[in-house]
Amino acid sequence: MSVALKQILDLVGKLDDTLGEETSRERFRRFLKENITEVGQIRDYIEECLRNSGDQYNRALQDLVDYLGHFLGFEVTFGRYHGVQGRIGFDGLLKSPAPFFIVVEVKTTDIYAIKTATLIGYVDALISEKEISDWDHALGLYVIGRPDAELRQLENAILAERRTDQLRIISVESLLPLAELFNEYDVSHEDILAVLRPSGTTVDPVVDLMAHLVAQRQVEGETEEKITEEEEIIEVERQYWLTPVKSDEKQTADECIKTLVGEEKIYAFGERTPGRRHLKPGDYICFYSTGKGVVSHAQIASRPERKEHPKVRYSERYPWVFRVKDAHLYFENPIIINAALRSELDAFKKSDPNKAWAWFVQATRKITENDFKVLTGGQNKGETEEK
Repeated sequence: MSVALKQILDLVGKLDDTLGEETSRERFRRFLKENITEVGQIRDYIEECLRNSGDQYNRALQDLVDYLGHFLGFEVTFGRYHGVQGRIGFDGLLKSPAPFFIVVEVKTTDIYAIKTATLIGYVDALISEKEISDWDHALGLYVIGRPDAELRQLENAILAERRTDQLRIISVESLLPLAELFNEYDVSHEDILAVLRPSGTTVDPVVDLMAHLVAQRQVEGETEEKITEEEEIIEVERQYWLTPVKSDEKQTADECIKTLVGEEKIYAFGERTPGRRHLKPGDYICFYSTGKGVVSHAQIASRPERKEHPKVRYSERYPWVFRVKDAHLYFENPIIINAALRSELDAFKKSDPNKAWAWFVQATRKITENDFKVLTGGQNKGETEEK
């Protein structure tokens, strides 16, 4: 039985930097080490942190990101929640057998400006104290909880200061599938290091590519198994779809869904979006806001057509536009895909709901009618559309 993060935090108490084996901080970190054995469990807790605000969730997120390093093959040293005079205030330290060190800085809000000098200073201090040999064996890594406008400023600062060989940026949403790839597929720790140390400032595109290749391969495999000589008969039946929508520094996933589905009554797929050729009027589709949950569903009203639409950002990447109707938006009450809900899904009948589950939401996929009902909370067409 899974336990919500809020319950754990209520039990351990307020997280702070008080020293001692029985402090709230140490109880929480001990709980992670003793009870969290699957990446899927960490994903559930991280998403709960990102759905909420406040110091308690921000500090829990920091520890969860650090502990995720264990599932990437690193030895983990947890950091401090707040800097203090005379102590190195890194958020986390990951040690590779290589040896190679990654000094982690977790960003959860744009309230506080990020200065590259701070993370550079942490690495320099660790080198001075001989915890790290030199910069050739170290990397500063910003882990971003919620992409925002400041992310681009951080990228620009790293480029302007010519720190691309010392500092990297990755979103939590990309770090999670990287851990899942390492634990579920033939990906080595050396592969992980190669991904985290590319040229450029962000590693998201590399991780996204790997995760989507795995997800699409699974979706295509499922589709091929279901295609029979009776395909023409199957084609006339109603189908149900789940599609992920990801935030970026210019627009959140919710904003994208609200604009396209809620206001324009359309949505757009890419050239290679799984299932695009099978989409047809009468089908139903639900929208997964990455890291949050299912926040909308609608009925498909047309087949995809290749055309530009003024409201579709990156129309060159998503040229296949189709109309929707009877759209329902429930951003304030998302359907959270936690372990309890996953146990109700046909897609997880042969899987442990606590294991890695990003494959289910990484790419557009056909789902069963039961799964559609579970993922949309059993909401029906008679409900009032959120404005």
